[in-house]
Amino acid sequence: MAYRAFFALPVENFSTTTGQVTNAVYGFTSMLINVLRDEAPTHVAVAFDVSRETFRTQEYAEYKAGRSKSPEEFSGQVALVKEVLAALRIQVVEKEGFEADDVIGTLTTQARAQGFEVLVSTGDRDAFQLVDEATTVLYPRRGVSDLLRMTPDAVEEKYGVRPQRYPELAALVGETSDNLPGVPGVGPKTAAKWLTAHDGLEGLVADVDQLKGKAGQALRDHLDQVLRNRRLNRLVVDLDLPVVVDDLVVAPWDREQVHQVFDALEFRVLRDRLFATLATPEPEAEGGFAVDVARPRGAQVAEWLAARGGALVGAHVLGRWGAGAGLATGLALAAEDGTAAWFPLAAAQDGDVTPDGAVDGGGLDEEGRAALAAWLADPDAPKVLHDAKGPLQALAGAGLALAGLVSDTCLAAYLCRPDQRSYDLADLALRHLHRELRVEEEPTGAVDAREEGEPQLALDMGPADADERPDPAPGAAVRAAAVVELAGVLAGELSERGGTALLEELELPLVGVLARMESRGVAADRAQLEALEAQFARTVEEQAESAYAVIDRRVNLGSPKQLQEVLFDQLEMPKTKRIKTGYTTDAEALADLLVKTEGHPGSGFLVHLLAHRDASRLRQTVEGLLKTVAPDGRIRTTYMQTIAATGRLSSTEPNLQNIPIRTEEGRRIRRAFVVGEGYESLLTADYSQIEMRIMAHLSADEGLVEAFRSGEDLHSFVGSRVFDVEPADVTPEMRSKIKAMSYGLAYGLSAFGLSRQLRIAVDEARTLMDEYFERFGGVRDYLRGVVDQARSTGYTETILGRRRYLPDLTSDNRQRREMAERMALNAPIQGSAADVIKVAMLGVEEAVVAQGLRSRMLLQVHDELVLEVAPGEREALEALVREQMAGAADLTVPLDVSVGVGTSWHEAGH
Repeated sequence: MAYRAFFALPVENFSTTTGQVTNAVYGFTSMLINVLRDEAPTHVAVAFDVSRETFRTQEYAEYKAGRSKSPEEFSGQVALVKEVLAALRIQVVEKEGFEADDVIGTLTTQARAQGFEVLVSTGDRDAFQLVDEATTVLYPRRGVSDLLRMTPDAVEEKYGVRPQRYPELAALVGETSDNLPGVPGVGPKTAAKWLTAHDGLEGLVADVDQLKGKAGQALRDHLDQVLRNRRLNRLVVDLDLPVVVDDLVVAPWDREQVHQVFDALEFRVLRDRLFATLATPEPEAEGGFAVDVARPRGAQVAEWLAARGGALVGAHVLGRWGAGAGLATGLALAAEDGTAAWFPLAAAQDGDVTPDGAVDGGGLDEEGRAALAAWLADPDAPKVLHDAKGPLQALAGAGLALAGLVSDTCLAAYLCRPDQRSYDLADLALRHLHRELRVEEEPTGAVDAREEGEPQLALDMGPADADERPDPAPGAAVRAAAVVELAGVLAGELSERGGTALLEELELPLVGVLARMESRGVAADRAQLEALEAQFARTVEEQAESAYAVIDRRVNLGSPKQLQEVLFDQLEMPKTKRIKTGYTTDAEALADLLVKTEGHPGSGFLVHLLAHRDASRLRQTVEGLLKTVAPDGRIRTTYMQTIAATGRLSSTEPNLQNIPIRTEEGRRIRRAFVVGEGYESLLTADYSQIEMRIMAHLSADEGLVEAFRSGEDLHSFVGSRVFDVEPADVTPEMRSKIKAMSYGLAYGLSAFGLSRQLRIAVDEARTLMDEYFERFGGVRDYLRGVVDQARSTGYTETILGRRRYLPDLTSDNRQRREMAERMALNAPIQGSAADVIKVAMLGVEEAVVAQGLRSRMLLQVHDELVLEVAPGEREALEALVREQMAGAADLTVPLDVSVGVGTSWHEAGH
C-alpha cells in the first residue's frame, strides 16, 4: 500500500523542509486513517516484508526477479511508516524468510477460528484466496483511496471462480508482478472454464490428457510450471508469529508521540484530520477552561488589578495588527487562581478581524482606562502573552504601552521544540494541558445572551452583522487562562532544556525591539520600483521571444510538460533526473544541463529560458514590494522568531531577506530603499565572516584562530596552507575553492556536494578536503566531535545554549540519519551567528535610547543591520554600532564589523 502511494502522489510535492521525501508515508497514513474511520476495527496489524530472500526464491530464483529495485526515495520512507504506526500503537508484524502475505494469511486464519470478521487491505491479488463469508479484501482500484470490497461474489464476478480457486487460476495464467509465467495462450476465461469443468486444479491435472486443441497441448507442455506456480502462490497460514490475534487490540494512541512524528513529517493537515475523524480510546482533550469573567468598570478596574498582587497574569488581546501597526479593541486578563476580567478598549471598526469573530460595543470609562494603562505599563506587574509582538502593536495603536512581559508561550514552546512546525495556542493547549480552547462551565460573571436550550458558545462564530456576533469576553478569557496556565508548564520544560536564560535575556526582550522596527519600516522610492518592474517585464517578454525563435514556435515556458517535450524530444538534449511526470525541469537541473551541453544546438534555448525565469522572479519580487508601500512611502516587513529551527529571524510580507545582493539586478532593487524624510542617511553594519569566526572559536583550530588574529584575508591565508603557496600566490580560483569548502564544511558538505558546487571531479574535491583537514586538524576533530556529542546527548547547542534536538541521529533510516548529521554540524554555527546578531540588536537599541539619539534601527537581514541616521549623529551612531556588534560575543577571535553609509541601502553597502 505504501508503494502504491509512492507512485500515486508526486514525489516533488511531498517533502519536508529538511529534504525528506514523504509521499509514500503520507499516502499510506491517509489510507490508514480512512480505513480506521470507515471500518472501526477492534484489532489491527500491519505486515511488512523483511527481505526478498524467502522460501519461494529458494525454490525458484526468478521469483519476483522482474521487479525493479525500489526507488531510493521510497526505501527511506518505510521506516517513517513504521514510526507513524508506532505512534498510533498499531502492531507491525514481520517474519524472516516469509512475505507479508504469509503473515496476513496466518493472522486471518487465526482470527477466523476465533469468530472474527476479517478485513485485509492489500494490493496483492494472492490475498483473494483468503476471501470467504467472514473475510473481505479491500483492494485498491486506483491509488490508495478507491478500495473495492472483494467478497466471494465479487471475486467470482471478476474472475469466474470462487476465491479458493483464484490461486489456481493465477497459476494457469501467470502473475507478471511475481515473475510467474503463465501457460501460453491461456487467459482468465479459459482457465476459469477449465477449473469449473474439472472441479479445480487437481481435477484438471488428472484430466489433462483429455484436453483438446492448442491450449490443451500448451498446458501439458507447461504443467510443471503451473504446479510450481501453485506451490509458490499458496499463502502460508500457520506461521509461528511473535504475536497472536489478542495482541492486536486497538490501543490508546501515544498522543505526544503522534504530535512529534507528525511535526517531524510536517503533516499538520493530516494530523488535524486524524484527530477530527477518529475517536481515540483516550480522549485528546480532557475538557475546556472554567472561567469566571468579571467586567470591572471605573474604580473597580484598579481594585481588580490590585487584588492580583504580584501574581502572574495571562493576557489575550482582541483587535487587528500587521504591517507594523494595529488597534486593540478588547483585552482579557486571567490569573492563575482562575479569575478573569474583560476590558473593552474601543468599538471595533469595519473590517476588524478578531480571533473570536466577536466585538464589544464600547470602551472603558476614563478612570478605568487610566488604571488599566498604569497596570499595563508597570514593569513590576508580571504578564504573559502568546505571540506577543502583534498584540503589543495593537495595544500601542490603542495608546497603551505594555511592560513587565515575563514570558511568551509561543516563544517558550519554540525554544523547547524548535523543529515543531506550529505553535498555535489551541495546539499547545491540547498537547501540554490536554484541554480545548472552549468554555467548560457557564462563566458566572458573563452576561448570557442565549435563550434557554441554545447550544454552548461556539468560539468560531462570526456573522457578518457585528450586532449578531457573540459576546467576546468568555472566548478571550479562555485564551488568557490557557496562556497563564501554559506558561507554567512550558517554564518547567524550558528549564529542563536549559533555555530559560535564552527566553528571558534574548528572545523576549527582542519582541519589543522587533515591534518597533516593524512600525518604523524603511522608506522606498516608488518611482524607482515602478521603473524596475517595467524593465523586468520587458526582459521577461524579450527572453521569451528569443527562446521561441530558437525552437521556431511558441510554448508555455511555465509548463514542465511542454518544456520536457521541447528539451528532450525536439532539441534532443540529455535527460535530467527522472520524476513521476517525466524529467525534471527545475532551475538547478537546467543550470547543470546548460553547463554540460555547452555548444549543443539547444543550449541557446536554455540560456533564454533561464534568463526568462530570473527576470520573472525579479519582477514578482518588485511587484510584491510595490504592493506593500504604505501611504507614507515606507515598507514594513514582519519578523518571525519561530520559523527557523537554528534561531535565525525570518522576514515576511514582504520578505526583505531574499533580495539578491551579489547580482546587479538585486543591487538595483536595493537602490530603491532610501533614507526617509527627516534623516540624513542610511547606515549598514554587518559581520565579516561571522560563521567562520564561530567555527574558529568552537574548533579552537590554531590555524584558523591565527588567520583571524593576523588580520589577513581568511581565504587567501587558508588557501596558502592548503595549496602550499605564499598568500600572495593564491589565485582567485584557489580562493574560490577554499571559500566554498570552508563554508560548506559548516553545513555538512560532502565531497560529492563540493564537486557539484565547484564543478570539479569528486576525487579532486575529496583530495581538496583531505588536504584542508591535514592543515586544519582542529576543524576536522570538531566536526567529528560535534556529531558524536549530539548523538550522545540528543541535541546540539549554540554558544548561548540554544538547543536543537535531533532524534534522527540514531535513526535506522540512512537518509534521515545523514540529514540529522548535517543539521548537527550546521546548527551550532548558524545558530550561534543568529544569537550574536540578536544580542547586537538588543545592545544597539538600548544604547541608542541611553544616548538619547534620534537615529533608529530599521532592518535586520541575517548578519546585517540597517539604521536610519538622524542629522548630526553619524559619528556617534557608527561608534555605538561598532562597539555593540563587536562586543556581542566573547570569542577567541575578534568580531569584525564593516560599516557603510549612503542615501540608499545599496549605496550604504560595503
